[in-house]
Amino acid sequence: MANHKSALKRARQNEIRRMRNKTSKTKVKNIVKEVRLAVSENSAETALNKLNIAKSVIDKAAKKGVVHKRTADRKISRLSKLVNTVSA
Repeated sequence: MANHKSALKRARQNEIRRMRNKTSKTKVKNIVKEVRLAVSENSAETALNKLNIAKSVIDKAAKKGVVHKRTADRKISRLSKLVNTVSA
């Protein structure tokens, strides 16, 4: 454990950031799961709605620095491709 005053503060800050990032990552995982579930059920309209929500959630996570920008773009691209197979 940290002994210096500044190191103790840094440890507290890191813990708060870790919990904040964890919630964002969980939101991303859950919405991706919902999109994949909608695709597996062959419901194109639901999948498109979930995809739009997923894009927003993933972009917000990238904006906050929870996930890398390119990782977010890759996730969105793959989900879009998946949804297009159902709607086509």
